[in-house]
Amino acid sequence: MTVINNYKAVINTHSEKLPILYKSVLVGLLAGIIVAAYRLILTYTGEWSLEFYHKLHGNLLLIPLVFLVLGLAGYGVGILVSKYKMIRGSGIPQVSGVILGYFKHNWVSTLIAKFIGGIVSISAGLSLGREGPSIQIGACVAEGVGKRFGSSRTEKRILIASGASAGLAAAFNAPLAGAMFAVEEIFKYFSPIILLSTMASAITADFVTQIIFGMSPIFDFNLEGVIHFNHYWLLFLLGGLLGAAGAFYNYILLFTQKLYKKIPVLNTKSRLVVPFICAGIVGLYYPLALGSGNQIIGVLQATSSLKFLLILLVIKFIFSMISFGSGAPGGIFFPLLILGAIIGAIFGNFTINFLGVDPILFSNWIVLAMAGYFTAIVRAPITGILLLIEMTGSLSHLLPLAIVSIVAYIVADLLKSKPIYDSMLEKLIKERKFKADRRDNSRKITVENIVQHGSEAENKEVRHLDIPKGCLLIAVRRHGHDIIPHGYTKIRVQDYLVLLTSISNEVEVREALNKMTITK
Repeated sequence: MTVINNYKAVINTHSEKLPILYKSVLVGLLAGIIVAAYRLILTYTGEWSLEFYHKLHGNLLLIPLVFLVLGLAGYGVGILVSKYKMIRGSGIPQVSGVILGYFKHNWVSTLIAKFIGGIVSISAGLSLGREGPSIQIGACVAEGVGKRFGSSRTEKRILIASGASAGLAAAFNAPLAGAMFAVEEIFKYFSPIILLSTMASAITADFVTQIIFGMSPIFDFNLEGVIHFNHYWLLFLLGGLLGAAGAFYNYILLFTQKLYKKIPVLNTKSRLVVPFICAGIVGLYYPLALGSGNQIIGVLQATSSLKFLLILLVIKFIFSMISFGSGAPGGIFFPLLILGAIIGAIFGNFTINFLGVDPILFSNWIVLAMAGYFTAIVRAPITGILLLIEMTGSLSHLLPLAIVSIVAYIVADLLKSKPIYDSMLEKLIKERKFKADRRDNSRKITVENIVQHGSEAENKEVRHLDIPKGCLLIAVRRHGHDIIPHGYTKIRVQDYLVLLTSISNEVEVREALNKMTITK
């Protein structure tokens, strides 16, 4: 199929909305089907895995064989990760890197390898989530649709983001959170066409998964009662604790990844043997900490002892670091939400036993802590709030959710903790030693970004902008209209700067544009 010049795509932005929406619906349908299959397999294998570990105590002679199988499985997944480097970890930084032009890969092989690697790793009991692989699988599906039907490079990237939103929506039955994640975490700026496309894709994928899994929320909490204004000071305290805990999580996770690489006997292939063997040990002595953590939610009660909750938190945290730090193909969303839930249970237990708070509010503290912990780590507060609302099916705690998330965000930021996916993307770029593609300087693309409040470009004339060589500012999109700029055109907040450049200069231009338009 002939790909039109991207400049035409800029001029005809308004007339091209409907075709992108149609393609986004197709992406959502295909991604929903594949992610639903992925989720269904993990549901059955996860249940089988927990049951197997429980029965293993009565068959001690099988233990050496089990560890041998786990070691071989870990080495097999290590070979897969070594051959297909894009499947390492959650896959979310890789999706962002593809959209930004840093990485190139074969979407078919990445999809298949991620599907298989994720199932083996999570089924073995590693403390990983299904959402990261689901997002990357959805993005791979969208990349395939974009290569077949995409009319421009920009449209293809919007479709990839739509596939990512569909993956998250299908993983958690959370279409609003899926769409917001694409805007808040992947693109990091608002655009009507991006929002419409991601929403269309996410809703379609969610429709597919609801047919298969039903309409019940992921977490069935009994959220009774409302936190009284007299106790709102506890929200600020909880938010502060979660902000510090989230910063600690990010630091330890990045440290664990470095530690794995410093061990001489471990390489990319053998590294994954460690978490697989650890899964066997955890399965024998503390099976509650295995897997994503679904089974943990059921044991979090107001009557649970602080000692039990603290031990559970420590074991689940350490096992999560070992699992994800190894580079095993799996996500951190679900495990970190479970860690947040445990922190919330500890906080709720403390407030009930020592501050006289009504025990009926116990589940509320769990939900609030999940959102706050997610925000502190990922730094996507709106996504976190929407995710918990959709996963619990309750709107009664919206204001407390917002307060806890905002405070957690501020505290994590004050502690100089960078968003975890940004840190991982930076590491991936350095590791892969990215080099610009010089094969075809004649092919042109457009790169665009919105001017934020307080950015370098705000209220500057075009002639004073630090536009890199080898590109041209071809349009300033303001209130839905395209302005052909000249040297004295003044840039305003919320303008979209559209630059034309060659593919070989794409990464450099994107970095320069981000520096000009994003608030530091």
